[in-house]
Amino acid sequence: MGLLPRRDAGLTIDAIAWEPTTADIERANVTHFMRRHGIESLARLRQRSVQEPAWFWDAVVDDLGIEFSKPYSSVFDDSGGAPWTRWFPDGEINVADACIGRGAREWPERAAVIAESEDGEVRTLTYAQLAATVDRVAGGLRRLGIRKGDAVGVFLPMVPEAVIAAYAIAELGAIYLPIFSGFAAPAVAARLNDARARALVTAESVWRHGRRASMKAIADAAVAVSPSVEATIVVGSPRCEPPMAHGRDLRWEELISVGEGAVTEPTSAEDVFMVSYTSGTTGRPEGAVHVHGGMLVKVAEEAAYQTDLRPGDVAYWVTDMGWRMGCWTMLGAHANGATMVMYDGAPDFPDAGRIWATVERHGVTMLGVSPTLVRSLRRHGDEPPAGHDLSSLRILGSTGEPWDPEPYLWLTRVTGGAVPIINISGGTEVGACFLSPHPVEPIKVCSLGGPSLGMDIDAFDEAGEPVRGRAGELVCKQPWPGMTRGIWGDRERYLDTYWSKYPGVWRHGDRARVDADGQWFLSARSGDARLALA
Repeated sequence: MGLLPRRDAGLTIDAIAWEPTTADIERANVTHFMRRHGIESLARLRQRSVQEPAWFWDAVVDDLGIEFSKPYSSVFDDSGGAPWTRWFPDGEINVADACIGRGAREWPERAAVIAESEDGEVRTLTYAQLAATVDRVAGGLRRLGIRKGDAVGVFLPMVPEAVIAAYAIAELGAIYLPIFSGFAAPAVAARLNDARARALVTAESVWRHGRRASMKAIADAAVAVSPSVEATIVVGSPRCEPPMAHGRDLRWEELISVGEGAVTEPTSAEDVFMVSYTSGTTGRPEGAVHVHGGMLVKVAEEAAYQTDLRPGDVAYWVTDMGWRMGCWTMLGAHANGATMVMYDGAPDFPDAGRIWATVERHGVTMLGVSPTLVRSLRRHGDEPPAGHDLSSLRILGSTGEPWDPEPYLWLTRVTGGAVPIINISGGTEVGACFLSPHPVEPIKVCSLGGPSLGMDIDAFDEAGEPVRGRAGELVCKQPWPGMTRGIWGDRERYLDTYWSKYPGVWRHGDRARVDADGQWFLSARSGDARLALA
């Protein structure tokens, strides 16, 4: 989440880490958008995007060529109150068609997914190949009885099948249920049971530092206490056949072989695309509900204007499909005609140069990394990145945890000193970002820049008054397309968690500070007295 660095870090956070050149500004997607609409500055665009949200989000759909199968007549409907705002409410759009279907029509031979594993295997799927496989998997799921509104869990490592399954589920109008590949059986079962999943897609095993670790055994233990699950679809590895000891088990290849080309299910922009669970492993999991229209439009906008993804670019975020940034990278890349790189395994295995070798090998233009990973890589010194050609990089992305100035500046330096770090803050329930720099503005060390476009962000005191120069509650004063449509199965928990403190205003649970130059930093979670700044 790009938290404010420790006060004893030894480096000033007032230093400018990134200053765009004229060329950087001229080539940026967000610059083209501003000029198209006669807007002279990013500050003015931020302002207008919240003053005129209907204009802004409609302009985004048009600018990015996002295809609704049935056009919407209004951008949003807040007649039910801010917590229940509906976006593009009478329009129809399906995530699978808007991303992969469009890609197969417009860029059939362009790589949609490049997947690499620890043993060096690389698999590439073009948009046309990905779309055809998605159709067959969707057809196979339909043969199994999966229908619109059914939940299907996906418990897979970073392999192409994880993307194929996500889009196939969406194509049917079923509900995509991503599950972190590192979870133990109780955490997997908790999510399957909460969503009443009818099927689970899993793998025989996953790469873990040079060896294969079983996933099927974990999946079996989870499904054994998940009575709603009727079928387990198992992706095998090149060297091992998965154990198929249960009558509900079905090999991935069998699913494809029985599937005929599927027809995309018509889905309203407000139909549920995904239930994405927060990371907790104890207690009842909290499932954020995301829909086809709002989620896609918000993520596509961020990928285009914050991380500057363009058709033909290559995006690699070191993450897991069970986390928010896995789906963010998938939708952000494919909605913008870019290529998604996936890596199955540890990004520093067999050595600390592996991540940089992946960047060089695939010509990665946008690399997303966590501060923890950068701290680990920094311990190996400058030699691993220096041994690789990183000239393809234009953007670095980051989210999820605190930055300190030393690793932040190290990452900037070893990637050439001319690549901005787009440090974003949001959350599973946000669907995307609250705060983010843009590559056309100066960025201070560890800064989150300012509000993401279309996000009416502020910092409040206890009385609900804006504060500056000290930390306050991070809030969003207007709804946005990507926000959760509630907590799965728990309406009151949603209202109490996010909307109860300040009427009509989303309280996120972070403490934020805006400095004298208008740059934003997060200081702590609201309830953490140790970290909160006065």
